[in-house]
Amino acid sequence: MSHTVRDKKKLLGRVRRVQGQLAAVERMLTDEADPYKTLQLVASCRGALNGLMFQIIEGHLMLHVVDPARKPSASQVEAAHQLADVIKSYLK
Repeated sequence: MSHTVRDKKKLLGRVRRVQGQLAAVERMLTDEADPYKTLQLVASCRGALNGLMFQIIEGHLMLHVVDPARKPSASQVEAAHQLADVIKSYLK
């Protein structure tokens, strides 16, 4: 089973939150809201998208790259966790 199928409910929840944030950005732009507040919300949207991206990347890495069914070595699992940490830091 794919990790996106397994985590479908959680991933869709994240997508819906991002959609809500983007709708709020659209309203702020339409209403000519304070640019500072609009930029803060846009930054929040970016963070939410990066979080979604990381969740999908991490699931792929842990389920497909370091396939538990193939019994990866402890060093392979550790390397996968280290790579996930680096990616997470990069996306922040």
